[in-house]
Amino acid sequence: VQLQASGGGGVQAGESLRLSCVAYGRTLRGVAVGWFRQAPGREREFVAASTRTGGGTVYSDSVKGRFTLSRDNAKNTVYLQMNSLKPEDTAVYYCAADASVISSSLRNDIAYDYWGRGTQVTVSS
Repeated sequence: VQLQASGGGGVQAGESLRLSCVAYGRTLRGVAVGWFRQAPGREREFVAASTRTGGGTVYSDSVKGRFTLSRDNAKNTVYLQMNSLKPEDTAVYYCAADASVISSSLRNDIAYDYWGRGTQVTVSS
C-alpha cells in the first residue's frame, strides 16, 4: 500500500488545518492507521491512531481535545483535523498504516510497516 499525505501549511496559532492521507493499492478497511509527527531535532512522536475496525481512536495527551482523526472508507482516506493549533505543533506529519497493528500497539511507530511522505505543518505565534 502507498500512502500520500497532504494538507500541511503555515498558519497562525489558534487556526486550523486538516491533513489527508490517501491510500493506494489496497483498501484501508481492516487496517490500523496512525498519525505521527517529527519536529526538528526531536524523535518522531505519536499523535493519533485508529484501530483496524475504525471503532476506536486514541490520541496523545498533547493533542487530545484539539485534534480529531476520522476515516472515509469510501474514499480510502484518513483525515486529521487539527484545531487550536499551537507553535509546539510545528512538525512534519506522517500517516502510517498496517493491517497487523493491534490496539495495544497503536501508539508505537515501529508497529507500522507502511508510511507516507510527510507534510509540513508550521504554526506561528
